[in-house]
Amino acid sequence: MLEFIKKLVGHGVDLPQKMKEGAVIVDVRSPDEYAAGHVKGSKNIPMGKIESKLEAIKKWDKPVITCCASGMRSGTVASLLKRNGVEAYNAGPWQKADKLTK
Repeated sequence: MLEFIKKLVGHGVDLPQKMKEGAVIVDVRSPDEYAAGHVKGSKNIPMGKIESKLEAIKKWDKPVITCCASGMRSGTVASLLKRNGVEAYNAGPWQKADKLTK
């Protein structure tokens, strides 16, 4: 099962291992979407606010695993973070990211 999850999210990266190493899950959906259900312990930073929070995210000095509703927004944000020097991975839908914490 773990191998399946690794291949399904993160494109071969061992995201559960990244979680053990202290990665932060960032849910990039709107506050209303986040309130309807999210990964326990995740941070809600809507996609439109990521750039303004970039310096704060860099200061975490931890890998970031992004999630959203389908994986589109989180993929865009993961790419943006990577371009700005943050170790970032797209987990896709938040429900799949939630499995990383179990």
